[in-house]
Amino acid sequence: MLLEHLPVAAIYAIAAIVGYLMGSIPFGIVLTKPAGIDLRKVGSGNIGATNVLRTGRKYLALATLLLDSFKAGLAVLLFTLLAGRDFGLVAGAAAFVGHCYPVWLNFRGGKGVATYAGLLAFASWKALVIGGVCWLGIFALTRISSLAALTAALLVPVGAWLWGETDFAVITLAALSLLVFWTHRANISRLLKGTEPRFGAKKE
Repeated sequence: MLLEHLPVAAIYAIAAIVGYLMGSIPFGIVLTKPAGIDLRKVGSGNIGATNVLRTGRKYLALATLLLDSFKAGLAVLLFTLLAGRDFGLVAGAAAFVGHCYPVWLNFRGGKGVATYAGLLAFASWKALVIGGVCWLGIFALTRISSLAALTAALLVPVGAWLWGETDFAVITLAALSLLVFWTHRANISRLLKGTEPRFGAKKE
């Protein structure tokens, strides 16, 4: 481990800072700006792939989705290799926070679903399987992306615990799932009112 000579607290701090900075890169804005698009003035104003899709640039939406996912995954991978899995989890969690609250955009970022998925891909394949299967099932039944994401976020830490993940991993995932619910609070309000749009539904 390349950072093993440093105090544990220092390694955690470095992982958190570097992870946050990696996660705070607003790829949605970076990719759409050359096309003359101000993503913060489109649709929901969100910086994620879903809002990029509203611009009609499907290829940019796909690129945003992949990059927003990979930035958390890369943070996990980097610090797992440098210091160990727990440090990788901290870096990935910080990347998630950075995506949701980027300092460069006055702490107004995305909702974190793609970033969460990228973190899981490199930090816990068990949790990724649970979340992925859940998301696909709920989305297939309802065609409501937010409901699928919220249900998956709810079940990820529970499933990870039942599948034998470490306590540290389960606690970290539970904290991130709570943050997913917080970033989706407007969606939750619409779900309760029955006004949350379904994917593919025509606007009236």
